[in-house]
Amino acid sequence: MGAKSVEGFVMLELAAEAFQAKNFQLAADIYECQLQNFTDHATQQELLLKRADALAFDGKLSEAFEIYQRASKIDRLRPAQLENLTECLTNSILRKEGIVSHKTQPELDTITCGGYDAFTCRICCGFLCEPVTLPCGHCFCRKCLEKENVPVCCKECKDCSKLTDVQSYRVNVVLSNLLSKWYPSQLLVVELRHEGNRLYAEKKLEAALMKYNEAIQIAPRDHLLFRNRSQINSALKKFDDALSDADTACKLQPHWIKGHLRKAQALLSLKKTEEALTEYLFCIALEPEGKLAKSEAQKLLSDLFAPVPDDVQERIPDCSTLLSSRARLKGNAATSLSSFGSAGSVNLYKNGNASSPENLKPVPASNRPKEVDSAKLKQACCEEGKEEGGISSFYHPTVLDRCYILKRKRSAEEDVEEEEEEDGKAGGRERPCKRSKSEGRLRDGVSSWSSLLADCIDAADLECSLCMRLFYEPVSTPCGHTFCLKCLERCLDHNSKCPLCKEDLSEYLAQRRYCKTFLMEDLIAKYLPDELVDRQKVHEEEIAELSNLNKNVPIFVCTMAFPTVPCPLHIFEPCYRLMIRRCMEIGTKQFGMCLSDPVKGFADYGCILEIRSVEFFTDGRSVVNTVGKRRFRVIQHSQRDGYNTADIEYLEDKKVEGEQEEELRKLQDSVYGQALVWVSSLKPEQRERILGHFGPMPEKEPEPQVGPNGPSWCWWLLAVLPLEGRAQLPFLAMTSLKDRLIGIRRVLLFMSRNRSR
Repeated sequence: MGAKSVEGFVMLELAAEAFQAKNFQLAADIYECQLQNFTDHATQQELLLKRADALAFDGKLSEAFEIYQRASKIDRLRPAQLENLTECLTNSILRKEGIVSHKTQPELDTITCGGYDAFTCRICCGFLCEPVTLPCGHCFCRKCLEKENVPVCCKECKDCSKLTDVQSYRVNVVLSNLLSKWYPSQLLVVELRHEGNRLYAEKKLEAALMKYNEAIQIAPRDHLLFRNRSQINSALKKFDDALSDADTACKLQPHWIKGHLRKAQALLSLKKTEEALTEYLFCIALEPEGKLAKSEAQKLLSDLFAPVPDDVQERIPDCSTLLSSRARLKGNAATSLSSFGSAGSVNLYKNGNASSPENLKPVPASNRPKEVDSAKLKQACCEEGKEEGGISSFYHPTVLDRCYILKRKRSAEEDVEEEEEEDGKAGGRERPCKRSKSEGRLRDGVSSWSSLLADCIDAADLECSLCMRLFYEPVSTPCGHTFCLKCLERCLDHNSKCPLCKEDLSEYLAQRRYCKTFLMEDLIAKYLPDELVDRQKVHEEEIAELSNLNKNVPIFVCTMAFPTVPCPLHIFEPCYRLMIRRCMEIGTKQFGMCLSDPVKGFADYGCILEIRSVEFFTDGRSVVNTVGKRRFRVIQHSQRDGYNTADIEYLEDKKVEGEQEEELRKLQDSVYGQALVWVSSLKPEQRERILGHFGPMPEKEPEPQVGPNGPSWCWWLLAVLPLEGRAQLPFLAMTSLKDRLIGIRRVLLFMSRNRSR
């Protein structure tokens, strides 16, 4: 017996390896042979389940179902034991429907929302109502964000905005006004939906149903309204009506998971278990990580396999029914994942007619079965932000919207249309007016939502209130106002309050997260391409002008700076904040440093500084680490946006050769030795301060004329010598290295004599 037991376990391990290697037939045969070696019921049921799993994955579903039934006779199958069968059935649906598994998260989000549109909130998958812009630049409905857990995590970029108080972020004023202007009927539908949800939460079901009936009259192609009305009908025990609404929602958006979940629940209420199971399996195929659909499908399979006297065969699911082609998907607009998007939105509404009596009247009442799970219904429908959704993302403007939209173009072409109509009547026929033709094109699906928006959009609606030009790199503040990025930064240089409402933006300024508002930028790029090109040209011209390091070079009027010598700066004045930011943005990272001059404003000679790093403080101040690069002479003094600029020419030391070059080397050796003596004579605390600020003294170069500015040690020494700026300035202007060395030697001699006294 012991040997047989060991042999049995070896065979079971072999069967498991065969299953992992996808040799399912071998695994099923081994499990069948091993059944006779075990007598306890638990082991037999386990072997039967493993054999059934192998047969199911081998494509022999009918035979597998019979084995599952045998296993259930030993003991009722738990839902967790049917996980492999659920996976197998889901894979079969994936193959039959042509759905690609293992989708990326953006693809799953697109399917979950029933297709993506610019004006779709990615939380509720509905029309963007009261849009709030997060720090990352993405927009969501205000009510949806209020229902999110904190810290809020963006559904688009998965960025956690670290907002502990979502209420601090207000509705985006510009976007809200634009949506109200362009799509008033969508907003009316959202209001009706919210009112219906409130009534449902108060258990005023009939009143809630009437609100949804009214909303569907305005938006008869809105899948979310049908899904929510199905929920209300279920609560009213109008299960046939609930199924009809859920089925309509699924037809409008064939790959919308929430619609199929609602339909499965409606089918269960009508005791159509196998059809409900099919819907749950399809939901798993769309979203493999969906826990609700998976658990419900496993529960239904457990119920179907449960032994029932007299009608056992009827409770065994029919594999042909479960895996039959879903005909309702084949004839709809979106038959594959690639059909979603702007093209899909045109086809989706091809047959929509807001005035159709079938769409306007409420669904007739149906028979009322006895049982309904009211707790689940309330939880599913009351959670507006997570389950009820919003208006369809592909919903076209209604007649009211079209009247407003088309009115703009009619005013410009009215005379032409009147002439055409008169010509038509003269020819014995009446020609339809432009509005009628446009509305007809909408009903026939020829004109798209995007084309309508292109007709009504106005560049004046998308102008920055600061520069009065088209938004360029638009950013939105927590108070809800939108500005060009550069305009907002310049305002915050002077004051940490919003330029419009004067709300304090100190925290926003401290984060320095000026992310562009993507929806605003997309609207401009798509519908105002010519205006955007002109705006970009102006910006590029400004950048090209700022990038010129010979003309209009920014000048920081402060102190003396020398080539190769570090020069740390504390920036706090608004004009210099702007100057430093521009130097960083355009990529030159360079500006000039000059001494002040009582007559001209700044000296005629200076040094170009290169920015190495910038450390910003929460109040907008910054510490800028720079190093000297080149000397220059000012040709023309000027100003730009509050700071000084200059046209300059660069200075270089004149080269010498022959005997003069040899004399120059000897002079450098002599002066360098004097410099070392002077530095060594300093007090220890003085040397430490010099080393901490300027670093150690550079080594002597073998060739003093190797660079355009001469030896680095000369500039280091001039920077640490106790000379006033006016005394240092002539050294900067010298183009003769010999004269500079002689001047430094004189200063060192003077310093030595004073010390000896």
